Parts: sequence; C-alpha cells; structure tokens
Amino acid sequence: MEATFVIIGGGISGVSCAKSLAFLAPEESVLLITANSLIKLVTNIVPLGKVSMQLNISEDSSGSLTSENPSIKILNDTVSKINPTEKTLETANNVTIKFKKLCICTGARPRLICDNNPYVLGIRDTESVENFSSRISKARKIVVVGNGGIATEIVYKIRNVEIVWVIKDKHISATFVDPGAAEFFQSKLFGKESSSEDSKDNDHLCKRIKYKATKVGSGERGVEGAALGPDWQQIFTSRGLESTSKVEIEYECEVSRVMSPDAAGSTDWPVFAELTNGKVIGCDFIVSATGVRPNTDIVGLVDVEKSEDGGVLVDWKLETSCEGIYAAGDACTANWELSENWFQMRLWTQAYQMGCYAAKSMVSTLRGEYFLQDFCFELFTHVTRFFGYKIVLLGLYNGQKLSGDYEILLRVTKDEEYIKLVLKEGKLQGAVLIGDTDLEEMCENLILNQLDVSIYGEDLLDPNIDIEDYFD
Repeated sequence: MEATFVIIGGGISGVSCAKSLAFLAPEESVLLITANSLIKLVTNIVPLGKVSMQLNISEDSSGSLTSENPSIKILNDTVSKINPTEKTLETANNVTIKFKKLCICTGARPRLICDNNPYVLGIRDTESVENFSSRISKARKIVVVGNGGIATEIVYKIRNVEIVWVIKDKHISATFVDPGAAEFFQSKLFGKESSSEDSKDNDHLCKRIKYKATKVGSGERGVEGAALGPDWQQIFTSRGLESTSKVEIEYECEVSRVMSPDAAGSTDWPVFAELTNGKVIGCDFIVSATGVRPNTDIVGLVDVEKSEDGGVLVDWKLETSCEGIYAAGDACTANWELSENWFQMRLWTQAYQMGCYAAKSMVSTLRGEYFLQDFCFELFTHVTRFFGYKIVLLGLYNGQKLSGDYEILLRVTKDEEYIKLVLKEGKLQGAVLIGDTDLEEMCENLILNQLDVSIYGEDLLDPNIDIEDYFD
C-alpha cells in the first residue's frame, strides 16, 4: 500500500490529525492505521476564549470517518516495524506501506501498580470501563490507587461500595488542584455517605450509540483502545452491593505490594493491598489509576530519540529526530523551548490540539510552505468536570515553573464556586476556576497580555464589580 500521509492510532490525536489532513490537503491520500474497530471523535467544541475550549469525546465506528472524508482510508491492523530511512512500515498482517509523512499517535497505556493480576484493574479505554462496571456491581469494597482525574471521578461517582482511596499526596486531586480546592470538594466527597442521592439514580444519560471493539491482527497483547474522553464516567455502572457509601482516604502513602489471600494469611477478601504506612487492606479488587506511559514500543523506532518517560521527543513542528516522522498526543514529549505559560500534560485537550497542529505541520513541510507554531502552545488550558463542578485550568494554575515566588488571590463561595488567581509581580500567570464563574476569557486575556493588575489588588475578584467586562 502507499499513501502520502500515514497516521498510527485511532485515538483523539490520530483522528484529529486525519480529519485535519483531509481538510487541509483533500487531494492527498491519508491512511489511518488503528488496531481497534472504534475511533475517538472530538465533538461539540465550545470556545471559552482564544485558546481554551470545552469539548466532548464520542466513539464511533471507523466507517463514519471515511464516509465523511473520502481521502481517508482506514486499515484495521497493528504496526510491527517502521523503517525511517526507506519511509516504509510493516503491519502484523504483513502489509507493507510506503509513506511520505508519518505521524505516530499511539497514545499511552496505564502504568499499573501490578502487572498480570486479575484483581488489579487499569482504566484507560471503553473496554476497561466495561470490565470495571461488571466488577463494581458485585463489589462490597475496593481500593483506588492514584490522585488524578480518573481516580477522582471514580471515588465521587461510585455508590454503595466502601472505598479506600490511596494517594501519595497530602490532599485529594493533587494532579489538578491545590489543598484549598481539595477542601472545597470535601463536602461533595464525604457528604455522599448520608446524601439522599443514594436513594435515587442520578447517573447522567449517555446520549450516544455504544459500540464494542473487536480484536484484529495476531499479536499476543490484547487490543488497547483509545483514551477515554471527559464524559467517560457516564458509561459505567456506579453501584455496588452495599446499602451505604463510605470513603476512607489514606494520605501520603502508596501500595508497596499486592498480596493473595494465602500471602496475607486471610481468606476474607480475594486480594490484599499492603501500604507503605504499614496497613494491609483487603478488598474485592484494586483500581490502579496511577498515570500512563507512552505507548511507543514499535520495532524500528530505536533510532528515534525518546525522553526518560518513553515519549518520542519532538521539536516545535512536532517532528521527531527522523525526518518526515512526526508524533502527537500522549506518545510524544515536547522538546522545544516552551512558552512561559504552557507545559505538557497528557490530557485529551492537548491530544486534540497536537493532532490538528501535526496535520498543519505535515502539510506545510510537504508543500515547502512557511508556517508558525500554533497559538495553543502559548497557554496551557484544560476544561473538565470534577465532583459535578465545571473546572477550568489556565496557565501556571498551581504555580508551576514559578519556584514558589508568587501570590494568590482567592474567592470561595461554599458549594458554589472556587476561584484562584496566581500572580507574579502584579501579572496574572495562572487560574483555577471551579463552578460557573464566567471568568475564563478575562483570565485568559490577562495571562496572554501580561497586563499589570497590581493597582486593582483584591478588587480583581470583588463579586460586586464587573471586572471581567472591563478586561474582556
């Protein structure tokens, strides 16, 4: 086979790249190689400012992409070898494909605390969520390990199960929020034990068709689907066997080892987790939500430079150390001089942005056109939902890169909103906006423009002053 542009991976970055290529260069052939019969599509994009956006992720069959974009062809297969010199790759089904430009969008896989243990579940794609749903409906007690977005949503959503949440930090959801915001969430977390929500089903309807992935190829390892989107928690069963809900948090500790009943000396539970604080906790199963590692173990990529975390190093064009080979999304690691208010996190927002920009870069270099780096790399933005609240993270929202040399403006309305502004030398560097604050555009403008707001002092967050109208 032969194609001008070849993309490996049917996740958010890969599909966004393919669609952008079809738009920018409809006359060129695009081949998307995916091991899964499902693809991830970004839908319902709502701009909140110049860079920040709210988006949904939906699943669809791969045929929907080709029907809307005639220049795109899809091959359900896995890549076994890449030859950067000859610009060819080979698949598990012995198909040889020649390309002019290649984009690696193979995403990442869960970093499990214990491999090959049936009682340790990693949540990464739709198939793993379905497995989780079937297990949680029969569970009385589970251990959740991790402090990121998936762990946070699981602990909040699950009902009628005793949950032990093991985190290595001093406060919950530390990947995204500070101790103040964590305290703001506490009423939602522990209030559910006696909440009337337990007596009724408040699960949101998931208004989209569900598909089931089918395995293709002959590889030993099972098919790994694309990453979950922001509404992933709407598609799992959220109730266990107990009549009440209970959450217990083990702070500043990790799981040192996973033990069988024989090793633990007890048959009360099918699996036991030994923590670094000395406690041994028995449960029905363990959820490992401890982050991901780039999925870049493709034969032939030995000559491509990689970072310590395994991600493929890319320059400002998202091009790897091999000419004509690009990478986007979770599979890559940024290796250029970053903007002051941007940094890389392996999130679906950045996967979408990188996929679209990789397409622009590939088309421009193919045509020999001059182009500039996309503006989305000027400012870190992420929009999601935790504990039922809308969360907007902008810039250096937790003081990243500032070495503790900054001040904070805070406005909190209990159970309604939490607003944190990070300032250095009178200029806004980052913001955490929880709830319907309507301050996204103002904060984004102030970070990008670096306007000195020190003269306004605490009035910047005075609820009686429409300061956002002035700065918009």
